[in-house]
Amino acid sequence: MKKIFLLVLLIAIQFSFTPKEISWVAIGDSITYLNEHQNETGNRITKGYMTRVVEQLPNIRYINQGHNGWTAIRIATEIDKLGITKADVYTIFLGTNDWWGGKPLGSFSDYENNTGNATVNGAFRTIVNKLHSLNANAKIIFITPMQRVDFVYISNFKNNATGSYRAKNGQELEKFADAIVSIANYEKSAVVDLYHAKGMDHQHLVNFKRLKDSASGNYINYPYPQFIDRPFNPATDEYPYPVEASNITFDGLHPSDKGYELISNKLVKLFKKF
Repeated sequence: MKKIFLLVLLIAIQFSFTPKEISWVAIGDSITYLNEHQNETGNRITKGYMTRVVEQLPNIRYINQGHNGWTAIRIATEIDKLGITKADVYTIFLGTNDWWGGKPLGSFSDYENNTGNATVNGAFRTIVNKLHSLNANAKIIFITPMQRVDFVYISNFKNNATGSYRAKNGQELEKFADAIVSIANYEKSAVVDLYHAKGMDHQHLVNFKRLKDSASGNYINYPYPQFIDRPFNPATDEYPYPVEASNITFDGLHPSDKGYELISNKLVKLFKKF
């Protein structure tokens, strides 16, 4: 009888220390999508932020709802077609494509009044409403866009974009990040503010951008901000971000392994509180 009691006690102790399994749906753009598509980075990354989170917290099971190139407005418009499932935790990591695509940010009243998907603020309300409908008790973690410097797609040099050191369509990327922080605060939800994170500013995103000097024809490694407005010809020039140029990003926009590690560490701290 005593042995049976001890066995039951040991089983009870084991279960009491077994972490509860948590389901997580990660909603995002290419930064999320690339977690399962390292080959599309030229294998510059080994794993994304979701994989890194579950390596530290193996009780978490994630579903990747990252959509390459999508905006928050498009996610909101297509939200009922995406097959997003009920989960314990949702992360929303969007906004950088809206900014570059010139989508109107709108005002916080668009979020408050649920005005629809014409603005980014309104689109976030559509997304949050959908998640609440799936699980009213779910935790939602908002993630702001990162700062970005000049992006050049490693597989297509003609796919390139200017960094967030300059406004696009009269809008600053920082305002998109601030709007997401405001939404998170309104919802009393957690937020990971990558835009203002220490060590993730323009200065640290790449070590340099390698560009051809127009006078000599030689390639020169220009650190930020020296490369701003220096010409790059996608038809003839070499890729401006060789491996050694990588720092927080490998291409001016998408996180490197170092960048993904920083993101995952911030998320792990929040997941440990759930």
